[in-house]
Amino acid sequence: MAELNYTNISTATDLFGQAAEQISIMQPVPYQGSKRRIAQDIASWFPDKIRRFLEPFAGSAAMSLAMALRNSDIEIWINDINAPLIGIWHYILKDPKKISDQYEHLWTDQIGRERQFYNEIRNRFNKHHEPSDLLYLLARCVKASVRYNSKGEFNNSPDNRRRGARPEEMRRRIMLAHRILAERTIVTSLDYENVVEQYRAGDLLYMDPPYQGVSNGRDTRYYTSFSHKHFCTILDRLNNLDAMYAVSYDGRTGAKMYGEPMPADLKLFKVEICAGRSTQATLLGRNSLTYESLYLSPALAGITNSIPWAV
Repeated sequence: MAELNYTNISTATDLFGQAAEQISIMQPVPYQGSKRRIAQDIASWFPDKIRRFLEPFAGSAAMSLAMALRNSDIEIWINDINAPLIGIWHYILKDPKKISDQYEHLWTDQIGRERQFYNEIRNRFNKHHEPSDLLYLLARCVKASVRYNSKGEFNNSPDNRRRGARPEEMRRRIMLAHRILAERTIVTSLDYENVVEQYRAGDLLYMDPPYQGVSNGRDTRYYTSFSHKHFCTILDRLNNLDAMYAVSYDGRTGAKMYGEPMPADLKLFKVEICAGRSTQATLLGRNSLTYESLYLSPALAGITNSIPWAV
C-alpha cells in the first residue's frame, strides 16, 4: 500500500475507498476502550452510502476517523458529554498547531520530575479543565483510562514507565486527524440523547456507551451516570423510525461474559468482533481472546445482510 503522506491531504483523498481498510488509524486522543484496532472490522458492517455519521459517545473518535477515511463525502458529528475531551477535538479541528504546541510544552516540562509534574497538571486540570492538560494526562495515565472521583475530579494515576507520546508523534497524529476531519465535522458536548434525537433518514448512528458496571457507584470511569434501561428505551424509539444504528456494548473473554446482552425484543443482529488477546488473561498465563459485541439495528442489518462479504 502507498505510504500516507501526512503533509498532503490529496494523498489521503486518493486513498478513500481504495485501501482505507488497511490504514491503521493513528488516533491523537489516547482512550481506554478505543475502537482503533477494530475500527475497520466494525466499519465493514456498514453500508457505503451514508449521508452523515453520528458518534454520540465519541471518546477517541476512532470510528469517525475510520468512516471519514472510508468515505470522502460523509459528514461527521463527534459528540461526548465530557466537555474537556470535546475541547481537545475542537482544537484538533480548528487550531491543531496550538494544541500540538501546548502538548509539546507540557511533555518537555515534565522531564526529570515526571511524577510530581503529572500531579501538578492533574490538580490544575481539576480546577480549570483545560483540554491540553487533559490530553497530557491521557497520554500519561494508566491504561489511558478516564476516571473521576465522586467530586467529578480526574483521579487516575500516571503510568511511571512512560512519558506519553513524544511531541513530534503527537503532532503528526493531530495534524492527520485535522486533515481528515476538519472540513466536514462538527463537535459538541451534549447528552447523547440530544444527538440521537437529531437522527435523520440516511444517517448512521454508532454508539459505544460505557460498559455496564463502569458508570455508576464507586467505579466512575464514565463522565456521568448511564442508565442501561433508558438506553434500551431509546433504541426502541429508533427502531420505530427504521433508523440505521450500531451499538458496541458487551463482550466476552473466552467463556466469560461481560455485561448483560441487549434485550431480545429489540431484534438486534449481533456480531462478535475479535479484539485480540486479553492482556489480563495473558498475565495470568492464559491465552484467551477477547470478543466485542456489535449490535446492528433491524434496518441496518437488513442492508448489511445483503452484502456478501459482510456475512
